[in-house]
Amino acid sequence: MASSRITFWPLQVCGWVGYFTLNFLSAIGYGKSWDYVFVSLACASIGFLITCVLRLGYRALWHLPMRRMSWRAACMLVVAAIVFATCYATITFRYCDDCRPDSVLGYIGYFGSMLYVLLSWSGLYFGIKFNRQLQQQKLAALQALAMAHEAQLKMLRYQLNPHFLFNTLNAISTLILDAKQDTANRMVSSLSAFLRYSLDSDPVQRVSLAQEIEALNLYLGIEQLRFGERLQVIMDIAPEARNALVPSLILQPLIENAVKYAIAKREQGGSVELLARRDGDDLDLRLRDDGPGSDDFPDKQLPCRGVGLANTRERLRVLYGERQSFSIANRQPHGVEVHLRLPFEAAPAGN
Repeated sequence: MASSRITFWPLQVCGWVGYFTLNFLSAIGYGKSWDYVFVSLACASIGFLITCVLRLGYRALWHLPMRRMSWRAACMLVVAAIVFATCYATITFRYCDDCRPDSVLGYIGYFGSMLYVLLSWSGLYFGIKFNRQLQQQKLAALQALAMAHEAQLKMLRYQLNPHFLFNTLNAISTLILDAKQDTANRMVSSLSAFLRYSLDSDPVQRVSLAQEIEALNLYLGIEQLRFGERLQVIMDIAPEARNALVPSLILQPLIENAVKYAIAKREQGGSVELLARRDGDDLDLRLRDDGPGSDDFPDKQLPCRGVGLANTRERLRVLYGERQSFSIANRQPHGVEVHLRLPFEAAPAGN
């Protein structure tokens, strides 16, 4: 409420100083003497005090339903206008004998003038009050939306980790059963390093593509221990693209999906290629494999199976909205290409 007071008092003082100035200059224009300044000053001071009391009344009504608040505020306004008109008339008649009206209609005119002044003040007061409340509601809604998006992103991250963890632990178990303890130990060390990075990184924050590739190499180190020469990895990253900001661990589920469907199911294995370029205001990322392809997306539609691809698409939608694109298509003569376009934003210096 401190900001409300800071806003109210400057406007209150400036408004009634303006009223005093206009009232006095109008009186001088109608031929009143300079002594009329005391009338204008007294009336402005009374108006200032009355509206301060009126403000307290309005604040007491603020929590009520709109209908009850409206008619009670209207009653307060009428009472305040009667008091203001009475004080105004009393002071004016004391300094100006010829200002006294000849009929009741004149007194009604005084009341109407004061009612108009206070009605204008009340309209401004409620307008600012409602606008402030609307802004606070919008801010609260944006904060709630941001918190919901953050929670959603973290949920998606926690879905990815167990999926990858299961496959790796299964591979370690197989290595142990085959008495390949050295390879199993190296895989456990690589898994520990990757999971440490994964858990320490925030899914809401973005990292440079160079950092993302470093994390990706931790994952690929694990997979190359599993598949050996069956897995070939090609990185073609343009220098200007390495500094682009991307969501942390956004590529890992895509690589995992390629390994799962293009490498693991083929005795001869295959290759996975990552290309990154800057294209104007966008970062263009393409992940290709030379596997058998899939009939799930002949028309570049995202396949329904697997959480990795669906989670990646959802993370991009939450983070970038309509500013991103995500598509998957079969390559010719065989293989699959995943194509991402993100808004290009350079990482801060030293990041």
